[in-house]
Amino acid sequence: MQIQVNTDNNIAGGEELSAHVSARIYNHLDRYSRHITRIEVHLSDADGDKSGRSDKHCLIEARLEGRQPEVVSEQAATLEGAYSGAARKMQHALATTLGKLDHAKGADTIRTGEM
Repeated sequence: MQIQVNTDNNIAGGEELSAHVSARIYNHLDRYSRHITRIEVHLSDADGDKSGRSDKHCLIEARLEGRQPEVVSEQAATLEGAYSGAARKMQHALATTLGKLDHAKGADTIRTGEM
């Protein structure tokens, strides 16, 4: 599972931020890694140097094998709050989407065949 972190001009990116965000995303989404080809994380700060309420934004796009991408976003007062919240949302979205696949194949049926 490849994780790509992108930042806008208002966020001081760098290897340290990218590694930290990637580790957090990986920890939340590792159980779905066999279905994910790539994850793109987009971090932005709407107010730039100004401090404001919920001005940090994170958008996560998970590219899935043979399926449409899943996209979630989160706004928060801090950058960590934004990407942590978005990671939890993506975990829930993938559990809903991919959980159906895992349970549908090879699962027991409630039908007994009796009429």
